[in-house]
Amino acid sequence: MSVISPEFLSGLVSDAQADGITGFVAAAVVTDADRVLLLWRKPDDFMGGMWEIPSGKVEDGETILEALHRETTEETGLTIDMVNGYIGHFDYPNSRGGTTRQFNFAVTVAKTEPVVLTEHDAHQWALLGDLPEVSDAVRKLIAPRQGPVGWVSWCGRRGGRTRRP
Repeated sequence: MSVISPEFLSGLVSDAQADGITGFVAAAVVTDADRVLLLWRKPDDFMGGMWEIPSGKVEDGETILEALHRETTEETGLTIDMVNGYIGHFDYPNSRGGTTRQFNFAVTVAKTEPVVLTEHDAHQWALLGDLPEVSDAVRKLIAPRQGPVGWVSWCGRRGGRTRRP
């Protein structure tokens, strides 16, 4: 289930294409109370040797949300129960010389265990206020937020599922 409209997703893709983005990645910020799921990227992988959120390439003919569900299940064995909202994007250089845009979504999963890894060396449920080594972009994305729209509202922990433009 999702609170995000197809029109909103189409707009994300159109904006990225207008910005000259050549690759798309869908990523899940999976939370459980005040913890977030992080995966250890193998050191010999592209951008390896650090903690990251579950994410993966949007394949040809696949929507961003289809990729989000598929990649989360493939990388963790967990099933997304609800996409609570879009929480932003960041861009990074890819291994093919272009730029990839990572679209990030707050999600909840049906069950938080067991986490079954297929592409990563380890996982952890990290406290939001005590994150291990992650990229600056991921840290900004998942660090506890202040102000009227904080973690509680955009993660849906109190039922306040909010679509973030």
